[in-house]
Order: sequence, then C-alpha cells, then structure tokens
Amino acid sequence: MYELKLYHGSTIEVAHPLTSLGRKDLDFGQGFYLTNDREQAESWAATKAARLRNRKPVVSIYRMRQDEFKQAGKFKKLVFPKYDQPWLDFVAQGRKGLKQWEEYDWIEGGIANDNVITTVDAYVDGLISAEQAIQRLMNERIHHQVCILNQEIIDKYLTFETSYAL
Repeated sequence: MYELKLYHGSTIEVAHPLTSLGRKDLDFGQGFYLTNDREQAESWAATKAARLRNRKPVVSIYRMRQDEFKQAGKFKKLVFPKYDQPWLDFVAQGRKGLKQWEEYDWIEGGIANDNVITTVDAYVDGLISAEQAIQRLMNERIHHQVCILNQEIIDKYLTFETSYAL
C-alpha cells in the first residue's frame, strides 16, 4: 500500500479535519490544507501561533492512502507542478474573489508564501505583467501544499497519526 505522509500546522491538534472550516480566500479555496514538507507545516504553525498570541504551535501528522484514493478515480484533482502561468492565474483569480476551485476535490501545488505572494499581489494589482511575474517566480523554491476540498477524501483516505507541539 502506497501512503503519503502529510502535515498540518496549527495551534491545536486536528484529529478530525473538516473542509468546511477553512478560509475561502486562500490560494486554492476553502478546504483543509496540508503539506508533505514537515518544516513548512512547522512554519505555518509558528506563524499562526504568533498571530494568535498565547497559543502554542502544533503540527498534526497524517497518512494518505494514495493507492486507494487514485483507484477510486471519482475525484477531480488539479495539480500545479511548478509556479507557472496556470498556477499564477488560478491563485490570482482566487485573490480576486472568483471561486474556480469549487469544481475540484483536491488541489496541489506551490504555496503563495511571503516571497511569492508579493509577486502575485503585484500581478493582481496590475503593477507587473504575467511575464514579469513568471520570471520572478521561476527563481522561487516551490513550497508544497495540498488543499482537500471534498470531505469524503478526508473521511475515507486520510488517517490522523499523531501531533506534536513545537
């Protein structure tokens, strides 16, 4: 069985994730966000804890049963393997309030972290062209994220393992 280890950074243990609790204005829409990069999850947790003061950063760890998920074949998945024009347009449209993510169950790709979001915002605001934005993004290391938008995926294929505080 092929399993993928995924992490979620927060200020609480998230043993039972819900897609309906996510913010709608994030890169890939309202859903449950994870990463395959432990350090990235720790960074998310630390950032959230700093914003909320008096909270401790917590990373929850999950196993995703990839083979079963792929075999199901009924879920609509969108993957952005790199920062490119389709990724830029998708994130920019979301920042403009368009909900193109609603037709997907799983979206995976680069995160618009602090360095990347500056470029995306400049593009959305019309300060730079798409070509200039892509040129800047080509130099950025891709930080992986997954947004699960369909609760059924969580319920059937994602298993909570444990959590730890930083």
